[in-house]
Amino acid sequence: MASGTETSGSGDIGRTLELLWDTGRRPSRGPKPGLTLERIVEVAVEVADREGLGAVSMRRIATELGTGTMSLYRYVPGKGELIDLMLDRVQRPSENPGDFGDDGWRAALEALGRAALALYRRHTWLLEVNQSRPVLGPSALDGLERVLDRIKPMGLTDPELVSAIIMVDGYVVGAARTQVYAEEAERTSGLTDAQFWAAQQPALEKAMSSGRYPVLASLSEDTFGTDFDHFEFGLQRILDGLEVLVSARRAADGPAADGPAAHGSAAHGSAAAEQPS
Repeated sequence: MASGTETSGSGDIGRTLELLWDTGRRPSRGPKPGLTLERIVEVAVEVADREGLGAVSMRRIATELGTGTMSLYRYVPGKGELIDLMLDRVQRPSENPGDFGDDGWRAALEALGRAALALYRRHTWLLEVNQSRPVLGPSALDGLERVLDRIKPMGLTDPELVSAIIMVDGYVVGAARTQVYAEEAERTSGLTDAQFWAAQQPALEKAMSSGRYPVLASLSEDTFGTDFDHFEFGLQRILDGLEVLVSARRAADGPAADGPAAHGSAAHGSAAAEQPS
């Protein structure tokens, strides 16, 4: 993953919104048969997936498409707007309602976390984009609408519902970054994970036998093994915490809050997991 950070919304926001929502004027005829905005964004995503976001430029995408750089500017003003189009493209939600299960809000947030991790692993360049102020396109809003529809029966306030989604996504971003960085370190150093830790073993064994770290020395041999799923453990603890809050709210509101009406929307909610891109 290349270093450096791009920022969502760094281009002309008005023009980006026109392109995202297809409300602006498009070229009536491209200079090259088959050249479309959709194809430009698709190729940009492909380049970013292979080589990182730093490899994406208007000149590079034009080369990949076999056309002149100026031809691209008839469709998209520049890299800033292109990045926002790329973000919306890879976050396009699935049309399969079964992707988020049929077991209510917890299953929906659980599936959201796993789907988000898969998205960041598939498109690692997403970790290079500052999305603190995203330009919201149809894919982002479609996904948010579908998740909110599924978790509305939690009985939380609207800001709390949004916060629950932010909480899960923030956790996933951290986990994805850790995984991607570990893979990058192995690739750039030439050392496997096992080789890296084996090189430290003599020094660590000496430290453990010194008596300076009694708690660390007492840990089981499998403590730092690869079999434990740290991501899943953390995700479940977040959901456990939300479960406590939901139960407390329902107890405070009385039996009616947990009746059939409170769960009605979950029966026809749809998924918010992204399609493979």
